[in-house]
Amino acid sequence: MKATTTGVPGGEAVREGPDTFKRTALLALGALGIVYGDIGTSPLYALRECFTGPHGIHPTPENVLGVLSLIFWSLLIIVSVKYLIFVMRADNRGEGGILALMALVMQRQKGQQAHTARPVLITLGIFGAALLYGDGLITPAITVLSAVEGLSVATPVFEPFIVPITLAILVVLFLVQRHGTAGIGAVFGPVMCVWFFTLAALGVKELVHNPAVLGALSPTHGFMLFVHNGWHGFLVLGGVFLVVTGCEALYADMGHFGWKPIKRAWFFVVLPALMLNYLGQGALLLRDASAARNPFFLLAPSWLLYPLVALSAVAGVIASQALISGAFSLTRQAMQLGYSPRMEVVHTSAEEMGQIYLPGINWALMAGVFTLVLTFRSSSALASAYGIAVSTTMVITSFMAYVVARERWGVSRKLAIPVAGVFLTVELAFFSANAMKLADGGWFPLLLAVMVFTLMTTWKRGRDILAAKLRASSIPLKELLGSFGDHPPVRVPGTAIFMTGNADGTPPALLHNLKHNKVLHEQVVLLTIQSEDVPHIPAAERVEVEPLEQGFVRVVATYGFMENPSIPDVLKRCREKGLQFQLMGTSFFLGRETLIPTKRPGMAVWREALFAWMSRNARSATAYFRIPPNRVVELGSQVEL
Repeated sequence: MKATTTGVPGGEAVREGPDTFKRTALLALGALGIVYGDIGTSPLYALRECFTGPHGIHPTPENVLGVLSLIFWSLLIIVSVKYLIFVMRADNRGEGGILALMALVMQRQKGQQAHTARPVLITLGIFGAALLYGDGLITPAITVLSAVEGLSVATPVFEPFIVPITLAILVVLFLVQRHGTAGIGAVFGPVMCVWFFTLAALGVKELVHNPAVLGALSPTHGFMLFVHNGWHGFLVLGGVFLVVTGCEALYADMGHFGWKPIKRAWFFVVLPALMLNYLGQGALLLRDASAARNPFFLLAPSWLLYPLVALSAVAGVIASQALISGAFSLTRQAMQLGYSPRMEVVHTSAEEMGQIYLPGINWALMAGVFTLVLTFRSSSALASAYGIAVSTTMVITSFMAYVVARERWGVSRKLAIPVAGVFLTVELAFFSANAMKLADGGWFPLLLAVMVFTLMTTWKRGRDILAAKLRASSIPLKELLGSFGDHPPVRVPGTAIFMTGNADGTPPALLHNLKHNKVLHEQVVLLTIQSEDVPHIPAAERVEVEPLEQGFVRVVATYGFMENPSIPDVLKRCREKGLQFQLMGTSFFLGRETLIPTKRPGMAVWREALFAWMSRNARSATAYFRIPPNRVVELGSQVEL
């Protein structure tokens, strides 16, 4: 029987035939290394914070069973049901993440009359993306610190060296980013497979001595925790939430592996390993309440402690790598959607277009992570700052997923409201408990998110104002061509390519060239590069070539928000569509605007100044679009905002 191919929710074509299971298994193994690094390292600190953190409760048998019950049902409701069954079906042509989800909401606006809540949803999506940068900072700091702190369980001699060792590991982590993850990524999956096997084995070792802890799977124990502890029991939700902090990263990485392999890796490997380990830690606490100081490492026999610390450090690095790579991808998406200025993007793999490195973001993350480690100096202190950003993003995701379910899937209110209501009830409870951490460090990711949000919205608003100013000062191309009349300008040999953001107007650089040089090339190409709110554009649909009058040609190149625009790629596709030119006889004309802040309506003066500063420091169009630098002519102008 001939094998066929079908599409899967992850956007990839999976071959139906004898190799289907093998392919899915390999993708699931890769997902263990990339997708589940963050959530998979939560056992290092989550249960410990429930009993020894700022809002921890006493590790009595009733409280231990209650916390374990809350952990189990949180993993079931948030990860298994919300993300893996519902939210991950909201893919944007195979890509996930809050910006991809926001792009789905924006797409809906184009086809219908504007909805009054739409700008609010888009604003929430941008703020949710900004919050993820806080997660990208805290995850490397808390996971590596938690792993290295295992040395102090063996002997207090290592206590003064925990922070220096952590910083040394982090230095290596950020230095190797420029080499890409293609090489080391091949070992991520097998290493995390060993990690999850170790989690399960450690849990089973203790579980067999006290199987009564399995009773914690009943929701009754979680309910009784609140009854017995009241307000204090509610606050412990801030610690319980640490077990699900990797969910947004899980959704954002969907495009790399597809929905089905991620789901199978969770249900067959990750969830059983995590629950066995949490139950094992709980069984240890039932036997020895003093183990609450570090129940994860105290699960291990003394001879295994140092190898376990090493394995934990490697797992922490892998979890950190996933968040760092996620920050790179998130920034590229923001650039393509118009919410970030151009930055240097380095492709580190010739085969995988998703393997990118952004030096500016890398060094900014490194500085932020170092600041966190040197300021908080322990994973327990960092745990107080962890959670508020992710819980806020989860709430935003639920609202946006509800809109997508109603508008794109046609789900009725009778079904959508109760389902979203369950998720929001749980997540708002987590958010409220995490909000109590604001004074203990929770302010940091929120402050960072506000700063990033301000930068993103300022850039978007500034670009819109600038585009409107340039359109107002431009003239329609037909009017320009008609003005040549009986006195056309002198034509010189070769091709001139003018880049313009307005496909219908005359580029300001062309007008300046006519005004000052009083000549036109024999062939004039008006090139517009635009981004769509879909992740990828098929190669055959990327470039449109439209011949105009008097040697003018309009070219519109379209890219998705997961793609990097490239002039060499555009020129190649132009040739395929019949546009003839010689590169050595081609000049690129770019406009360079000097922005002048004013007090006239548009933006606040301070935001205009901020936008002008961002524009000055943005990467040049020549470097970003990979235009041959020896073929570029820049013509400057001043624009009042």
